[in-house]
Amino acid sequence: MPSSQAPSIAGSALDPSAVRPDIADAEIFRVAPAELRAKLLLLRAEGCSLLLDVGAVDYLGREPRYDVVYHLLALPAKPSSVAEIGVPRRVRVLAGVPAEAPMLPTVCDLWPSANWAEREIYDLFGISFEGHPDLRRIQMPEGWEGHPLRKDYPLRGPAREATPRPAFASKSNVPAGTPPAGKVAAALQKQIARARGQAPNGTEKT
Repeated sequence: MPSSQAPSIAGSALDPSAVRPDIADAEIFRVAPAELRAKLLLLRAEGCSLLLDVGAVDYLGREPRYDVVYHLLALPAKPSSVAEIGVPRRVRVLAGVPAEAPMLPTVCDLWPSANWAEREIYDLFGISFEGHPDLRRIQMPEGWEGHPLRKDYPLRGPAREATPRPAFASKSNVPAGTPPAGKVAAALQKQIARARGQAPNGTEKT
């Protein structure tokens, strides 16, 4: 559906394609997950043979929560000059993915270039792609907890007892040229004293 006609979706956030300015050189379609494969097959048959990119967005508070976005470009079937091509056809397809069942069909069989892009979306957003030949993390370690690009992901990452928060600010938190004070100064003095083999009050250890 063109962006100028896209409806708003119930929830605290509008469908962004409903408020986005018109893109002169791109067609925008919104489809349900069940209609995605058929729409992409139709567009490919119409000449949109190049999949430029696949990405995802988290609209926390909206339903469906996620959008998976496909960027397509129509290429000529035979060698053509710039004048013959004119303005190339660009298409953007958005599929809304619900939070409770974040899954879409893979398009790796249609465009092999989607393989790693779908893995990245799975890794960072937790959206699965049914039929993907090797769906596993691609950026985060295999044992990583959660999906870092979700809007409700904790800023410091998942809590781990093995990596507790330091009791005092690190050097990077102190403005340049500002001498440490309070707990930071006391902790640094203790560290220096231990390194020099001194007691915390500055006297030599016996």
